[in-house]
Amino acid sequence: MAVGEPVLAAWHRSYPVALPSEYKIHEGSIVFRTYRVTFTEDDLRTGIAHAEYQVVVAVDHIDPDARVGWVVLVRGTAHHVDTEAERASISNVGLESWVEGEPEHFIRVDPINIEGQRIRPA
Repeated sequence: MAVGEPVLAAWHRSYPVALPSEYKIHEGSIVFRTYRVTFTEDDLRTGIAHAEYQVVVAVDHIDPDARVGWVVLVRGTAHHVDTEAERASISNVGLESWVEGEPEHFIRVDPINIEGQRIRPA
C-alpha cells in the first residue's frame, strides 16, 4: 500500500514549488511545520499588512494494487505564525520536529476552497 505525502504548493519567484510537509488540522486551519531555510520564509511574505499569499495544499492516499484512493485539494491563504501568542495557540497541535538544530517555523493555511475526489477502478 502506498500513502501520498501532504504537499504545500506555492509560487517561488517565477515558478511553482511543491514542498512535502508535515501538518495538522487545528481550529479549522491547516498548520504546517517548516524550517526557515525553505522557500516559505521569503516567498510567502507579501510585505503588505494583512495581505497573504494564496497556496494549495494537496493530500492523497493511493493504493496502486487495489487501484483505489482519494485526493483532496485545499486552496487558502498562508499566514506565518510569527508572534509568541500565535505560537502558544498552536503549541499543542502535535507537530514534532525531527530535524535537529534547524530553526522551525509554522505556517497556518486558512481554507478558502476544498475539493476532493475518490479514485476507483473503471
